[in-house]
Amino acid sequence: MKPCRTALIYSPLFGNFNYGDNHPFKLQRNRMAYDLLEAYGLLELPNMQIRGCRAIDDELLLTFHDKAYIARLKEFSVSEEPRADFRFGLGDADCPVFKGLYDCAALGVGATFEAVRLVEEEGFHIAFNLTGGWHHAHRAKASGFSYLNDAVIAINWLVARGRRVLYLDIDAHHGDGVQEAFYDTDQVLTISIHESGIYFYPGTGFENEIGEGRGKGYSVNVPLLAHTDDAIYMKAFDEVALPLITAFKPDIIITQIGADTFRTDPLTNLEITTHAYCDMLSKIKHLDIPWVALGGGGYDLMNTARAWTLAWAIMNNIELNPRLPPAFVEKIEGQGYPNRVLLDALHWADEGERGLALTAVEKSIGRIKKTVFPGILGSHGNPST
Repeated sequence: MKPCRTALIYSPLFGNFNYGDNHPFKLQRNRMAYDLLEAYGLLELPNMQIRGCRAIDDELLLTFHDKAYIARLKEFSVSEEPRADFRFGLGDADCPVFKGLYDCAALGVGATFEAVRLVEEEGFHIAFNLTGGWHHAHRAKASGFSYLNDAVIAINWLVARGRRVLYLDIDAHHGDGVQEAFYDTDQVLTISIHESGIYFYPGTGFENEIGEGRGKGYSVNVPLLAHTDDAIYMKAFDEVALPLITAFKPDIIITQIGADTFRTDPLTNLEITTHAYCDMLSKIKHLDIPWVALGGGGYDLMNTARAWTLAWAIMNNIELNPRLPPAFVEKIEGQGYPNRVLLDALHWADEGERGLALTAVEKSIGRIKKTVFPGILGSHGNPST
């Protein structure tokens, strides 16, 4: 495969912020991923650049977010005392208020915007923002650890420039905030493969959520039951996502590549490993469409570090030694991590649980092929895959 220009968006400033010692979302995972990338020699590749970022400006924020909500975020961000405003989703266990909250969120959006801008304006083929993918933020409400929706703001900018955008979300949680923003447009196709909202946050993302008006058929959801394993997840990706991407023919793909689908994640119930994760990202890479990747979820720090290192290697056509570099192992040993390998073995769930998950995904795929495929494939031609 021909070499392509890639950009990694990274800022050490994210290390200045903290959701709280007992909060599951740890921003230090970005540093761990960066250290592993460095240990593998992935930060000095001939066709890549590391780019910094700055906080997004209000003009772009207001293409999606409510002005009063932004004002409250800024107010709480400088407060010396604990604050809460549940009307805006601020101050609960999921979305705590902490010093510098707005600065952290605005920098995250700025990082995603820079990734998109590099692809759109500077000719980079792939850009990866580790600190992106805040897909639960709504227009006027924080939710699910997310305060500002970086993907929506970046996509709005692209759509205003006449681009057709494919948003693919492979995080364990439904990308509800992004779906909400583009539910009535045919310029953006959103695809989310996630753990079922029947029992799992945010309680949305069912097959019948397909969009409305001009956007009918342009929101696609594949809900998965607990214990969905590698083969089942790849089936959903191969039978739904790939043909729709090919038929839609986007100008740019934006993916949220959270690692909380992994079977050892403490907050989720899927049973994915690096096997399915790498398979999906490799297929996206081979589509040869300009691509922006956003880090997303992941609550086991080593899982996210391994996942994003593998993702960056795939983006740059690099095959890695499956054993973690000795210098990195020495560093994480002092932090109590026993990990020695980069890759997981292909995993199959227990037979009974697997049978339920497989039956459920086959039904979901069948519904999607009846309700969504005729419109997308009919409008844009039959896919070649």
